[in-house]
Amino acid sequence: MAEALGRVLVVDDDAVIRQLIAVNLQMEGFDVHTAADGQDCLAKAEELAPDVITLDVMMPRIDGWIAARQLRESPAARHSKVVLITARAQEADVRRGQELGVDAFLAKPFEPSELIRVVRELADPAVPRPDET
Repeated sequence: MAEALGRVLVVDDDAVIRQLIAVNLQMEGFDVHTAADGQDCLAKAEELAPDVITLDVMMPRIDGWIAARQLRESPAARHSKVVLITARAQEADVRRGQELGVDAFLAKPFEPSELIRVVRELADPAVPRPDET
């Protein structure tokens, strides 16, 4: 069995979108885990220390903004790269994501091929986080 390309945590409160993202990444060879909201994400990120986290913004309990900030403060997950996925694609949202240390931003609806490209790039250990350069 080939080694996975990296561990990815897919976080979205919409089960259909969560499954769509997970299946596409699994087919590419990633080790994929899922979470249904920000609170679930934080618990699983501590446990799994994923290479990449795809994070929806609009979720119950803890939204993606708060989860992104808390991930950056977490010793277990602060090195995980974060892809913010949202229907909110205004410039202010992108800027807010950058201020929180998010590594990439994808607007819904997105092409699965674009998601795969971004996750592959971020999962590559040769690509440093912006705050590690």
